[in-house]
Amino acid sequence: MTEFTQHTEETAPEESREILANAKKQNGNIPNLWAIMAEAPGLLKGYTHLHEAFANSSFDKDEVTVVWQTINVEHACHYCVPAHTAIAKGMKVDDEITEALRNETELPTPRLEALRTFTLSVVRGRGHVDEADVQAFLDAGFTKRQILEVVLGAAQKVMSNYVNHLAETPLDDVFKPFEWHKAS
Repeated sequence: MTEFTQHTEETAPEESREILANAKKQNGNIPNLWAIMAEAPGLLKGYTHLHEAFANSSFDKDEVTVVWQTINVEHACHYCVPAHTAIAKGMKVDDEITEALRNETELPTPRLEALRTFTLSVVRGRGHVDEADVQAFLDAGFTKRQILEVVLGAAQKVMSNYVNHLAETPLDDVFKPFEWHKAS
């Protein structure tokens, strides 16, 4: 296994240092994922921009969580599922939603279930989605804009999930209470 450096503000390439410093200032620490991404400044910059763009999309906090966690669980990301469990708690997302996503059980509303189903169609089909699946998403009350915003969320999660698989990113202490393993 190739070992990746968990950079600090001092060891990171110059182009990554400001992002790491801001993370430390805002959170009190540098998330392990960001510390590893810092090796490739373009990746870290792209990831943080996509994260902000998706977090500020037209989806509400529950819907943002559904997209993020659906993809994290589908990709079996040992780091992002616990991280987004903590993030969902901070966003005051109902634990019923979080647990349904983590355990791949039914979500509490048909609308959220339609969002998960569509997100899975996008991810599993790599963007090739049957027209019936698109129409079901629209019929659930979502918009064409939100079809494209699911793609935005998927792009962000591919970056983090794949890095975590390659680097075997260790969980930050704050995420350890939410450790997760995909059910067989």
